[in-house]
Amino acid sequence: MPESGQKATRDHITEPAPAVPAARRAGLLVTLVLGGLTALPPLSMDMYLPALPEVTRSLAAPAATIQLTLTACLAGMALGQLVVGPMSDKWGRRRPLLAGMVVYVLATAVCALAPSIELLIAFRLLQGLAGAAAIVIARAVVRDLYDGVEMARFFSTLMLISGVAPVVAPLIGGQILRFTDWRGVFHVLAVIGVLLTLVAHRFLHETLPPERRQEGGVGQALRTMRGLLADRVFTGYMLAGGLAFAALFAYISASPFVVQEIYGASPQTFSLLFGLNSVGLVAVGQINGKLLVGRVSLDKALGLGLSVILLAATALLLMTTGVFGEVGLVPIAAGLFVLMSAMGLAMPNTNAQALMRTPHAAGSASALLGTSSFLIGAVASPLVGIAGEHTAVPMAVVQLACAVAALAAFLLLCRPWRAAPEKTAA
Repeated sequence: MPESGQKATRDHITEPAPAVPAARRAGLLVTLVLGGLTALPPLSMDMYLPALPEVTRSLAAPAATIQLTLTACLAGMALGQLVVGPMSDKWGRRRPLLAGMVVYVLATAVCALAPSIELLIAFRLLQGLAGAAAIVIARAVVRDLYDGVEMARFFSTLMLISGVAPVVAPLIGGQILRFTDWRGVFHVLAVIGVLLTLVAHRFLHETLPPERRQEGGVGQALRTMRGLLADRVFTGYMLAGGLAFAALFAYISASPFVVQEIYGASPQTFSLLFGLNSVGLVAVGQINGKLLVGRVSLDKALGLGLSVILLAATALLLMTTGVFGEVGLVPIAAGLFVLMSAMGLAMPNTNAQALMRTPHAAGSASALLGTSSFLIGAVASPLVGIAGEHTAVPMAVVQLACAVAALAAFLLLCRPWRAAPEKTAA
């Protein structure tokens, strides 16, 4: 792209979004729909977590291979967003969303019937590809409706709604395993997918008017994404959020084995601990949205969140390597609780700060944000099991490396000390 074209793209990125009429802003019902769509990825991941040891035995596959079922779903959600995001900028939000949800339901139903680990991995990939529509379009709809501090607050509200998913999903998964096998988890996910599809079709109206849609095909979509990535600050927020998510996903993929296999907890105890950690994430997210946003700059809140993640990851590494002697489940669980809770500062603020720079291409920007998070998380997932099922050190190493890299990306690329004053709420 010529230098003048790149400059125009960067200038376009920082233009303020047009004012949104109050009538178009999300009511309670639409907020619940968006929260449900945002919850679909954690539902797809977390409800399945208590079943991982049983899947290992049922399909006679090693733990590292079983963890590929998580990696496949995560990679599918990452790649799917790259397709669905630009599609939603061109054709609007509703059609790509509904098509993706239908495919998600079909793929989930096949996962419930999979006779082999290879087929399960393949359809988990398809499940992720289709489910990407929910999260990328939900985020783009928020950008269509809100700007500035209001957008950060709405993301924190979504975290409250979607945060219920990781709280209840492992609990539901653990209870399902009391009455049936791991295949029942996918049956429940398919039913949830059907319900979300019907509710979105009925209540989620189009938020991107024709005059604001992107023209062109694949080439234009690629040029738009290249322009977004040319913006150093946007890329900084994207990497900081993606790497923080990878630290979170290292916990998600390793915790069933760490808590159940290493520390001997039952699936139900694991589910309760996982739910408690999710409550911490939701609570801090609400503190961010209700108390900090509008009073403290988003960059300061984000920097605090990333710093706490770094400290928690450091403590976990010291505990798992035996620096403090042999520790039990309680100190490890406390470290994981602090790490998870700090995500309530990191996740909504990276999304809000990045999307504030992209009023003209919210779908593509949302796709890049989601894809980076899911791809980095997909890489982190198999690394946590590289030393086997009987040590938590790889989990802590991956978390610490991701935390250091996230804070470095934020400081070096976003340069928050040079940030322009943020918009105040209308």
